[in-house]
Amino acid sequence: MSSNQNDILKRVRKIEIKTRGLSNEIFAGKYHTAFKGRGMSFAEVREYRVGDDVRDIDWNVTARSRTPHIKIYEEERELTMMLVVDVSGSGVFGSTTQTKRNLITEIAAVLAFSAAQTGDKVGCIFFSDKVEKFIPPKKGRSHLLMIIRSLVEFEPDASGTAMSEAVRYLTNVNKKRCTAFILSDFIVPKGDIKPLEEALKIATSRHDLVAIRVSDPRDAALPDVGIVEMRDAESGQKVWVDTSSAAVRDYFAQSAEQTKGAVDSLLLHNRIDCADVATDADYVACLIKLFKKR
Repeated sequence: MSSNQNDILKRVRKIEIKTRGLSNEIFAGKYHTAFKGRGMSFAEVREYRVGDDVRDIDWNVTARSRTPHIKIYEEERELTMMLVVDVSGSGVFGSTTQTKRNLITEIAAVLAFSAAQTGDKVGCIFFSDKVEKFIPPKKGRSHLLMIIRSLVEFEPDASGTAMSEAVRYLTNVNKKRCTAFILSDFIVPKGDIKPLEEALKIATSRHDLVAIRVSDPRDAALPDVGIVEMRDAESGQKVWVDTSSAAVRDYFAQSAEQTKGAVDSLLLHNRIDCADVATDADYVACLIKLFKKR
């Protein structure tokens, strides 16, 4: 066995021990409380009543009968969790003790163990500016460890970001309703905002989507450290930046805020819960807060 393979196995084992412990002690019960009843299969339709969720309206039946009708679901015995994981170039950045990619890996492992504790299936989609890899949902310890190993060692072919591609793929590949966690820094290119909006609209009508935004403090604020060379991790473009200029720092902060605002608007419009986790903060508290909110 090569030293690189040995290092990967050690990291997988370390993540397994840490995240399985967190799942056992903290998340297993909260996970199922938050998401049980979200894995549903269609049973019948009935007339709409005041207080019903408008997202359950069956528009075809409503159009035919000219009276609002909603779809009635029955809870499935098991849920399916899909982890939609961003492996684009921006994830390799980290100005604290860890990169965004490492934190995403650890959170994904915690969620996977939480689902496995309750007997649910777990699958995974890795994406950059395309779908890089799909692991169909299954049960079992060996399957779970295979997902964690993939999270640790996977190297993408591309470095760009097109989240809309991953969301469309999720909708197409999962015919039954599932709970899908999108783990990303959500630094979405302007050209992908509209396609993502359309993809989310369709996906949320079929699945329960949850966003976990993993950020680094330097994603939104440049430090004043003089003239430095900066490289775009996704395009590879290099530029010299005068970080001592207040105007430059303000422009950087405003651009980051605009991107975040556009994504926040999409999530809010589609009623997608979001947990914001920073590389220099405690993600456990953030996840517990998310589960309680649901």
